[in-house]
Amino acid sequence: MSERRACLAVEQHRSTQRYRAHEPDDEKELVKAMHELARQHPRYGHRRIGALLRRDGWHVNKKRVQRLWRQEGLKVRSKARKRKRLGSSKNACTRRRAKRKNQVWSYDFVHDLTESGHQLKFLTVVDEFTRESLAVEVAYSFKAKDVLVVLERLARERGAPEFIRSDNGPEFIAAAVVAWLEQHGSNTAFIQPGAPWENAYIETFNGKLRDELLDREMFTCLAEAQHLAREYRIQYNHERPHSSLGYRTPAEFASGHSPSGSATLRLRANARSSSQPVRLS
Repeated sequence: MSERRACLAVEQHRSTQRYRAHEPDDEKELVKAMHELARQHPRYGHRRIGALLRRDGWHVNKKRVQRLWRQEGLKVRSKARKRKRLGSSKNACTRRRAKRKNQVWSYDFVHDLTESGHQLKFLTVVDEFTRESLAVEVAYSFKAKDVLVVLERLARERGAPEFIRSDNGPEFIAAAVVAWLEQHGSNTAFIQPGAPWENAYIETFNGKLRDELLDREMFTCLAEAQHLAREYRIQYNHERPHSSLGYRTPAEFASGHSPSGSATLRLRANARSSSQPVRLS
């Protein structure tokens, strides 16, 4: 049967039968760029990769990125979804939410090992409103005085927060830490023991830190871990698109928000009482 009669029988126009798909001129370069980003960030999905592509100047929409992502067989290993809990403490993040920059910080520890088996301890601090990583400090061990050194530095840079949320670890409930917070006008917000979901913002950050750095790197020494932790904090704040911030980076989101009036007054008060200059955010 001729093509003309076959198309007539199935009621299909001959131009449709003869059509051949044409690959866009930039398709190969786009796929190459996707693979490069996927190698750099193996825990990023197609939405976050798409945000990075648009940041690099590619004019691509979500559907095209998703189509090429599936076509190339790229995927992120899925994890079991944990059951969401509200938490019963009045200090849970679902009940005492941050409504402005520098209002609520949260901090916690993450543990890892060097190649030789020495324990590494990571102190992480997050601004819950802007999602900024304020500190990722690494040492073999931390005591209350070491936590105070980090808090003092952050207070000089940003001003002390209204609340700081944490678990009931000995480094956080120490009398020296509580006294320092009271001196700077900050309130403690301790979660219930055994309820990490009440401190979800820092737990989420710690999960990303482990997924994107700790599980990918074998640290040969403390100095290497400190260097890579600093690099990760910079990349997290200034390059990594954050889904809950509309795929903006925490630094971009924070640049559009300033501390509240009371926070600014506390910042200036700290500046007057400190010999070092304080930069208003």
